[in-house]
Order: sequence, then structure tokens, then C-alpha cells
Amino acid sequence: MAGGLNVPAVPPAAALAMPDMVGEAREASVEGIAVAWSELGSGPALVLLHGIHDSHRTWRRIAPVLAQWFRVLMPDLPGHGLSSRPDAPYTLTWYSRIVSAWMDAIGVATAHLCGHSLGGGIAQWMVLQERHRIDRLALVSPGGLGREVGLGMKYAAIPYIGPALTPLVVRWGFPLTRWLAPRTFGFMERDEAARLVADFRVPGTDRAFRRSLESVINLRGQHVRTSDRAGEIEALPPIALFWGEKDPILPVRHGRAAVRGSTGITLTTYPSCGHFPQLEIPAKLARDIREFLLDPQRPVACITPRRPAGR
Repeated sequence: MAGGLNVPAVPPAAALAMPDMVGEAREASVEGIAVAWSELGSGPALVLLHGIHDSHRTWRRIAPVLAQWFRVLMPDLPGHGLSSRPDAPYTLTWYSRIVSAWMDAIGVATAHLCGHSLGGGIAQWMVLQERHRIDRLALVSPGGLGREVGLGMKYAAIPYIGPALTPLVVRWGFPLTRWLAPRTFGFMERDEAARLVADFRVPGTDRAFRRSLESVINLRGQHVRTSDRAGEIEALPPIALFWGEKDPILPVRHGRAAVRGSTGITLTTYPSCGHFPQLEIPAKLARDIREFLLDPQRPVACITPRRPAGR
């Protein structure tokens, strides 16, 4: 576990005046990319990875709670939030490498990982590529465990049409969706919604969104699934899934299928919750993640070879 880590109290990165950051704002240069990140608390390192079209602020309601037990580290992934928007591939392999290099840059050798949506897919990919760095894996409504995905994501991935529509979706689609689909975004504060809209209009955001999306989704759904490659990993970490039963973007049945095809993986579901448990039911989610990470009896996960979920 990460409790035995000897990590520096002050990472070797610049402290910044960023009023929009949750916690102590910092910036690190990773492969020439400016990665904005923040931290709260002390103890075992816990890295929180947000999803597509989002930022580290998605954790604003649970990070202060988890910081009572952990050193909570929250990057804005490149292409998002206050980080730069490089001309990069934005694949899971690329994101995984950048997150690992960022951990090196701030002096964190190993950590617990918690990822939401695309961030959950990145966290799983890091298990494939950097297993030695990961103590425990908490996945919140993660991608990568089945084929199905919300129709809007499929439409955005349509060749030729998707790229042409992406700037419009990025700049105007979110406000419209928030109004038409309160189940998905209606819980969000007005100022937070305005902040996301402003982030989406930063040059390069539409490119980052499109490439991130196309790297994992096509018209048939998620075409890159870590569930297809689990057998490549000799020893998995302890894994827990946390999912809203009303998730309109990534269905909870992906999590149920993952549990059926494994031992040691648990699934906690929330009956009236959608795609953002960290914002919709923060107290419950923070409690459940904390209990998972601190459980001394938690076994490692084991995947039974099977047909990939979602087919």
C-alpha cells in the first residue's frame, strides 16, 4: 500500500496563483506540456483523474473529505482545464504516459488511482503499462469495460461529420444539454457550468476533445476496452467500481459484467445517480472510496478470461 511511501511534502513544481484550482495550485512541465494540478491533505498518495470535457474540479465535493486520510493529487489532463492543449494524439497510451511522467515530475513513485469516465479508462491503461506504480484502483463510472456508450458520444465520432460539428458541440452543446437533460448535468452549479463552457472555448480544446473521443469511440461504441486485455496483466491491484444506476453515458451493466467475470472486484451502485457520483452523491462516494482504500483485508483482483462485455 501507499502508506509506506516516502514522498516529498512539497513537490518540485511551481506553486501558482490559480483561484479556480481546488486546493493548492501548482504547475509541472511534462514533455514540454504545462500540466496544472493541485493537492490537498497528506498521507498515502491518491491521484484523481477526471473525464473528457471536464477538469480536476469534478472532484471538488469529495477531495476535501478524502484529504483527511490521503495526499490528494488532482491534475487537469492536457487538453482540459488550466493545462495546455498540445497538438498530440490524446490516446489512452499517450495519456497514460503523460500521467506517469507527471508523477515522476512531482516525485510520486506509486499511488492509489481513482478515475472517472475517460479518467477511469486512463487509470486502467496505466495498470496495463505501469502496474508497479499503482497500489489500488478505484473506478467511478469508468470507460473501457464494455461497448455501449451514450448516443451523443457516438454521433460526435462520426467520420467527417463529427469533426465538423465538434467546435459547435464544444462551445454550445454543453449549455443546451444541461437545459434539455437535467439528469446528466442539472446538478451542476451555474458558476461551474459557466467555467466549463469557458474552458471549452479555449483554442485547441475542440481538437483535444475530438482526438480523445475518436481514440476510444466509434459508431459501434467503445472500440478500445481494457476488459479485452486484462489477461495481459500478471497481477492486478485491488479494484473497486462505483457506478450510478441511472448513468445515461456508460451503463452500469458494464460494471456488473466485470464483477461476474472476476474475483476480488467489487461494485457499489447508487440507485438514483447518473454519470457523476462525485457530484451527485459526494458524501456517499467519498465514504465508499475511503473504506475501499483503507481496508487492510482487501484482496487483489483476478480476471477470468471471457468474451468482452457489451457484445
